[in-house]
Amino acid sequence: MDKGYEKERFESLSIKSSVAHKFRKYCKTISKSQSMTLYHMINFFELNGVSPQDNLGDSITSLKGQIIKRSNAIIAIIKSIEKMHHKPTTLILKTLFEETAKMESIEEDTFNFGTPKLITEREELEYYQKAYHKSQKDYTNLKQDTTDLLKTLKYVRNNFGVGHYRLDVNKESMKQFKKKLEHVHEYNTPENRS
Repeated sequence: MDKGYEKERFESLSIKSSVAHKFRKYCKTISKSQSMTLYHMINFFELNGVSPQDNLGDSITSLKGQIIKRSNAIIAIIKSIEKMHHKPTTLILKTLFEETAKMESIEEDTFNFGTPKLITEREELEYYQKAYHKSQKDYTNLKQDTTDLLKTLKYVRNNFGVGHYRLDVNKESMKQFKKKLEHVHEYNTPENRS
């Protein structure tokens, strides 16, 4: 007896004998009563929005096979992308980092300053005294040259407007003075200090 439908009465349907025979055979294969088999069929059609005339195409097993094939195709595409794009990119980056590391090690080798020469406190003091006296001498010379240059200034009164100063120096003297000013640091090199 069908559970939940025990108290309902039976009704008869008029169907062709060949269809009724086929239906009874199908009910026996799925081990259901005829009422419950028909009930489940109607529920299937309603729930899935399918009409009995619709052709569902391939069976579920063939659909499963197609899904597996498509999954394998997707996996193959991902592997291809990994081989063609990711692995070369990582290889390029790895090579780039290795080259950078080599360049850094080469740069470190070229900047070898050697071991510093140790000097005594007296030698250091003498060194700084010489440097101080030399800078004082250079300053005095520059001051003397500037004073000599300023002595050549003459005030010129203008008939119209404000007067101005004129520097009476020949070109050669002016070039030598500019050269001394531009090359002040050339005279203060480590070779000249010792």
